[in-house]
Amino acid sequence: MSDGTAGAAGRRRPRPGRAPWPLAVPAALAAAFLLLPLVGLLVRAPWRSIPSLLTRSDVREALVLSLETATVATAVSTVVGVPLAWVLARQRIPGLALLRALVTLPLVLPPVVGGVALLTVLGRNGIVGRYLDDWFGVTIPFTSAAVVLAEIFVSMPFLVVAVDGALSGADLRYEEAAATLGAGRWMVFRRVSVPMIAPAVASGAVLCWARALGEFGATITFAGNFPGTTQTMPLAVYLALENDPGAAIALSLVLLAVSVAVLVGARSAGRWAAVRAGSAAAAARGR
Repeated sequence: MSDGTAGAAGRRRPRPGRAPWPLAVPAALAAAFLLLPLVGLLVRAPWRSIPSLLTRSDVREALVLSLETATVATAVSTVVGVPLAWVLARQRIPGLALLRALVTLPLVLPPVVGGVALLTVLGRNGIVGRYLDDWFGVTIPFTSAAVVLAEIFVSMPFLVVAVDGALSGADLRYEEAAATLGAGRWMVFRRVSVPMIAPAVASGAVLCWARALGEFGATITFAGNFPGTTQTMPLAVYLALENDPGAAIALSLVLLAVSVAVLVGARSAGRWAAVRAGSAAAAARGR
């Protein structure tokens, strides 16, 4: 190839970072579709009435209940979801593929169906709920505990999928090196596996929390919509939309602000977790 031809070929190369138009156009359409509804909230928001709206006791109760239940649901999901993800990624047992499919089923299952499923198990006449009621006098549906359980059911799969993928792609040599040096399985899991997948755990927990915060269908089916007890912010938004659309927009903005704050904080947490994971990997190599 002559120098002139080579130079022409070099000039025809696309510049780094500039997407070709067959990709740029649909990307722009997708971004517009996702961003325009948010812009609509900002444009139509009754900004002057937001301060007085936030001072209402029912709004404060719904917001506090949403934050508390989403946090508790995320904590429980992390404690039990990370071990479940480890089993799915590292064990070779019969029926594992079916178990993985069932665990991730709530990702595609309509939330209302999830609420009905919870009622059939934990309702007063449910498979387990009847015994809780008869033996211990415990009734779960239409309580704050029901809100937490509904949120765990729909949000835990997000964390499990994230951690499962990280464990499946992790380098096993570090864990094998620790085991060769005499570390037991529990110590390998705590000191090597968990630090290496910390970014995935952090991102999965954030997705879990965000999904729990926005949960609606399973909550209203399994826990009801009782102010101060089970009425979370999404339920309050739905109720306000029927009577006061302006208040519904204002409440939606509150949820939007909380979600943005969490995502911004998650980026910092993800960076910190990545640093910890890198340190753990370096320590494993040093051993």
